[in-house]
Parts: sequence; C-alpha cells; structure tokens
Amino acid sequence: MQAGRDLSLSWPIVQQCFEDYAAAVLPETPPATEAVGIDETRRGKPVWKQNPATGKWELIADAWHIGFVDAIGGQGLFGQVEGRNATSVADWLSAQPASWRAQVRYVAIDLCATFRAAVHRALPHATMVVDCFHIVQLAQRHLADLRRRLTWKQHGRRARKGDSIYTVRKLLRRNKEDLTEDQRTLLKAELEYMGTYGRQIHAAWQAKELLRDILHLTISRTHHAPDRSAISAARHRFLAHVADHAHMPELLTLAETVEQWWDGIETYLTTGITNAASEGNNRLIKLEARNAFGFRNRENQRLRSRCATTRRSRREAHPH
Repeated sequence: MQAGRDLSLSWPIVQQCFEDYAAAVLPETPPATEAVGIDETRRGKPVWKQNPATGKWELIADAWHIGFVDAIGGQGLFGQVEGRNATSVADWLSAQPASWRAQVRYVAIDLCATFRAAVHRALPHATMVVDCFHIVQLAQRHLADLRRRLTWKQHGRRARKGDSIYTVRKLLRRNKEDLTEDQRTLLKAELEYMGTYGRQIHAAWQAKELLRDILHLTISRTHHAPDRSAISAARHRFLAHVADHAHMPELLTLAETVEQWWDGIETYLTTGITNAASEGNNRLIKLEARNAFGFRNRENQRLRSRCATTRRSRREAHPH
C-alpha cells in the first residue's frame, strides 16, 4: 500500500496488482497435512438489514471469521469462512478435495461443541484434539468464579486491599512451579486465615494444579509416549480431589467438562498437537486489519489474511 502511495497509483490498480500477486503465490487447494487447526477471530461488527417483506432483521455480515490452518506443518492459513456456526465449518471442509480430506488425521480445536459437530459431519475419520491452553484457561476461569463468589459471601463486597484474598489473588493465577517457597507459604497462610472459605479456594487452586499435572504428561514435554497408567493415575487424582469437594459447583462443572472432552485431551497427551498455529495466525490477521485501519470488503480481508499468514507469500514478498 505504501508503494502505491509513493508512486501515486490509484486504488483499483493497487488492488489488481495485489490480486495478481495473491493468485501467483497462494495455492488453489490447501496443501496436504495430517492435522488441521480451527479457530475463530473477530473481524468487526455484525451487519443487519431489515427484510422489507417480513419486517424482520436479518444478519447479512457476521462479526466472525473461522480460520483453517496447518496445525503441524507451518504451511499457514488454508482459508477462512464467515459465520461462527457448524454449517460454515462443515461446508468448507466438505468442499475440499477428497484426497486432502482423507489425509487429515487430527483436528485441533478449543472447547467448542460447534466445531466438534462440524468436524464429525465433514471428517468423520479424523480424531479431535483439544488445545491444552484452553483447558488451563477453563480451570483458571472456574477458580476465579469461585474466588469471587466466596469473597462476596464472606465480605458482601469485592475484595479490597487489606483482605487476605486480595493479598493472594495474583498468586492464585500462578502455576505452582513458578511460586517461591515464601509465596507458597504466604498463599497457604492467608487462605487459612480466611477460614472455611479460604480453604475452599485453596482446594480449587489445587484442583487446577492437578489438572495441569495431567497435561504435563504430554509427549511434547516428556519426549516419549506417555505411560497410560500414569495418565490414568493423574486423572484419578484430579477426579478424586473434585469428589472430595463436591459441594463446590465450580469444581464439579470443571470436572464434567474435562470428562466430556476427555478423548480430545487424551489425544493431545499422546500426540502433542496444539492449536498454537491458529492463535499465531489470528494475531497476524488482527495486525493486518489494524495496519489497514479496518476492512470494508470482507473478501479482500480474507485474501490479505491468507497472504499475511502463508509462509510462501511472506518469503516472496521479502526476498533475501
């Protein structure tokens, strides 16, 4: 775009040059891969239009784009579709060549039932992989919900400076291996000082760490296939801890979600596949939108997003 300004070129000429460049560097069909990552990214506000015949408001432009990326090969963004629903995802996957679909063995997603349903419909032979980051994020969210609920129950307000829970609120978000001995002592002492509510919060923090212990058994950390008995033992410790504190609804909800998605979590442990490629591409997509001060044409945005996130196009745009 800056080159167009420097040369005083009109927008149609610049756009046509870009489209010619994109056609030359982007493949017509997605390159073969064994693992696909699926994730959504927000691209702006939804656009609604009133149907003159019915008087109802209809969605004509969704606020979300769904991206499909190479989860293990670094081949970038394969494509995007508009609309965060199962039909959009399944239609894109089904539209790809049969040979490409047959090679996809794994699909990495977050905890999204919509994506899971779409993949089961379009790629029934593929195995789901749950992204580990979202598992830990879920545990952190339930721990925060429990902390806020019990704080209100004890004080009738939010935590304030001087309250024990306020003192350790940031430590609760930390991982146990990142805490010093003094910080561990402070965390336990302050929560014990709170009484019953503090002990419940500490139990929830322990549940989060027991869940992380399961995720630490992944092949990507141990560099060898995880022992099934070790996985079963870690899973049992987590579930037994939750059962011992079944009076806390946040922990029960966390355990139920883990059980519902266990097959995908176990696949992550045995393969080490994550959806990090999708998260990285989403960052580049948002950066591209900021650099352009937003896009009005969604098709142009998807094309520029593919160029910004595909290694070949970046390499040819910036040759050594």
